[in-house]
Amino acid sequence: MQLGTRWAAGSDAPASVPAALRAAIAEVETRGVTGMWTLTWLEGRPIAELDAGWEVLVTASGEVIARPFQD
Repeated sequence: MQLGTRWAAGSDAPASVPAALRAAIAEVETRGVTGMWTLTWLEGRPIAELDAGWEVLVTASGEVIARPFQD
């Protein structure tokens, strides 16, 4: 896992956040969530996790998914 960066929900995502994730992150934020996003990389794919319980990720097939955390 490679650590990326952190930013506050509702603020502009840093340039290091891949364009593929940006629309899904914005959609999650329309739910009125607050907290901090953390961008990490797992097996070369980006994952943005919001500490309010959401994650936005790119699957191995290239699909972008936004979902509540799964245990």
